[in-house]
Amino acid sequence: MEALIPVINKLQDVFNTVGADIIQLPQIVVVGTQSSGKSSVLESLVGRDLLPRGTGVVTRRPLILQLVHVSPEDGRKTAGDENDPATWKNSRHLSKEIDAEEWGKFLHTKNKIYTDFDEIRQEIENETERISGNNKGISPEPIHLKIFSSNVVNLTLVDLPGMTKVPVGDQPKDIELQIRELILQFISNPNSIILAVTAANTDMATSEALKIAREVDPDGRRTLAVITKLDLMDAGTDAMDVLMGRVIPVKLGIIGVVNRSQLDINNKKSVADSIRDEYGFLQKKYPSLANRNGTKYLARTLNRLLMHHIRDCLPELKTRINVLAAQYQSLLNSYGEPVEDKSATLLQLITKFATEYCNTIEGTAKYIETSELCGGARICYIFHETFGRTLESVDPLGGLNTIDILTAIRNATGPRPALFVPEVSFELLVKRQIKRLEEPSLRCVELVHEEMQRIIQHCSNYSTQELLRFPKLHDAIVEVVTCLLRRRLPVTNEMVHNLVAIELAYINTKHPDFADACGLMNNNIEEQRRNRLARELPSAVPRDKAAPGAGDVSQEPGTGNWRGMLKTSKVEEVSAEEKSKPAAALPASPQKGHAVNLLDVPVPVARKLSAREQRDCEVIERLIKSYFLIVRKNIQDSVPKAVMHFLVNHVKDTLQSELVGQLYKSLLLDDLLTESEDMAQRRKEAADMLKALQRASQIIAEIRETHLW
Repeated sequence: MEALIPVINKLQDVFNTVGADIIQLPQIVVVGTQSSGKSSVLESLVGRDLLPRGTGVVTRRPLILQLVHVSPEDGRKTAGDENDPATWKNSRHLSKEIDAEEWGKFLHTKNKIYTDFDEIRQEIENETERISGNNKGISPEPIHLKIFSSNVVNLTLVDLPGMTKVPVGDQPKDIELQIRELILQFISNPNSIILAVTAANTDMATSEALKIAREVDPDGRRTLAVITKLDLMDAGTDAMDVLMGRVIPVKLGIIGVVNRSQLDINNKKSVADSIRDEYGFLQKKYPSLANRNGTKYLARTLNRLLMHHIRDCLPELKTRINVLAAQYQSLLNSYGEPVEDKSATLLQLITKFATEYCNTIEGTAKYIETSELCGGARICYIFHETFGRTLESVDPLGGLNTIDILTAIRNATGPRPALFVPEVSFELLVKRQIKRLEEPSLRCVELVHEEMQRIIQHCSNYSTQELLRFPKLHDAIVEVVTCLLRRRLPVTNEMVHNLVAIELAYINTKHPDFADACGLMNNNIEEQRRNRLARELPSAVPRDKAAPGAGDVSQEPGTGNWRGMLKTSKVEEVSAEEKSKPAAALPASPQKGHAVNLLDVPVPVARKLSAREQRDCEVIERLIKSYFLIVRKNIQDSVPKAVMHFLVNHVKDTLQSELVGQLYKSLLLDDLLTESEDMAQRRKEAADMLKALQRASQIIAEIRETHLW
């Protein structure tokens, strides 16, 4: 199981190369207030002075510290591949001899080897100042350091800036919030172990480190407490209750350590001497707890905790890496390969788009829309639901009233009284009604045209992902198809207009359906007329006696009734006296001054129609309705056919040749196949991430089951 920590270190290095945090790797995160001794604990674990030390804020960037245990004989060689410990022992991979048992490497300095730990400390300070400035500012960008030594156990630790309250130097006013968010960013990782550092000379109940650890780990399953500065407690007090867990219990345990003081550091006291003095202090002050406290016990405990934690996280980590690898492979496929043969690529993309466009209309597209009707299905819906229902909602007699019909009949007879209903009046009125079918028919063409336009976007979004790589080609294809549709629209509209004009050109009263309707209608009208006369006969005499003036008017159907129909708007202006004046009082012969006003003599509009007038109106209405239904049926059938032939099928048949003719030109190749600016960058990033994930998957696959126990 000791091999698990190097595996995680290798995974960390793999993902550091692509600069991504998409995988949450197991690691130990050191958390504590400013000057609580976090960096001193890490130095004790390493056994060397390598971290910047001092009062106030010293750690101003996260430091990801990987400790790699190597045997003394391996330490005198080097690592050809920092991700593979096997190469440390393989002389064929040696690139540079290292005459030291311990050395370090930074990620940002690539393969530079540091054998002097003072240089490592100086490099940390320089790198911190490069990003964070030299006046107490902090930065969330981490520094990666690997330490190879025979005196360390395999560990991955993260040293974070200490929590503070009051900004100093160049620190912003919200420094407390910034540091808190930085710490939460690391400890929120469920695969991390939290090392909560608290000074022994403060009350543990006020520990900021334990407080923030509990926010993300309320059960304490991954929190280990470290008590520093045991030697600085007030005289007469000790940390026995704290170390025994009686004050605040911590599931993973509480470990006390004694670090070097600032005076010891100034006097160059070595870490080895410090650990020896720590052991003596613990034996003297806490003899019963000495074997369960101290830096060496802390290192072994952290090593054990990290190994078990990695073992528990490994199955989920493996699954996560495999899922991400599949996602990035799919993403890389969608970006496509760099274009080599531009001519072939252009022809292929044009052909694919034309095929997908036609397939969407036919309903055989690869990507079927499930949220709404699309393509051919929507065109069918427009024909049979939208257009069909609209035509059925058109009233055959809409916009016509009895006065209109009577006026048309009288206008068709000219100056002669008619014995029969004139056919011209029927034709005039039925043409007026048929004309009303033109607008919904043209609207049908417009709706189909809009859907054909929408199919372009559908093909771009779902079917032809490659087009997104070449925005200029995409725009050119959209323009060509739009122009083709725009050219076909007037032709289709003209045809639909002609279909209505054809119906208007010849009113076929010999149409079989119309002839049958006329025969049936005549029988019904005669029957109804007889019934109505039978009902009205008893009331005719009293009505004549009661209104002699009205009777006089009714005896002259050619004068009074006609005047009333021609002049109805003057009714409100007529006085009561004029209404009561009988029509017989009118001059029998025209006199000067009266001829102009002849038609102005008002007749009540709400008069009762004569039997003949009512019969004539009914005949015309039924004829109009019967013939209108025949024409509507024809239009409902012929308009979709015309739209399919002149617009839909024509575009399907000529789309590819139109695209090739307009776009497949040598002068346009380079311009059309220019990728979007960020596409090449995204392809490179996806390829690097996929490579890292595949490498990570390979590293995990090398772990045998025996390593886990």
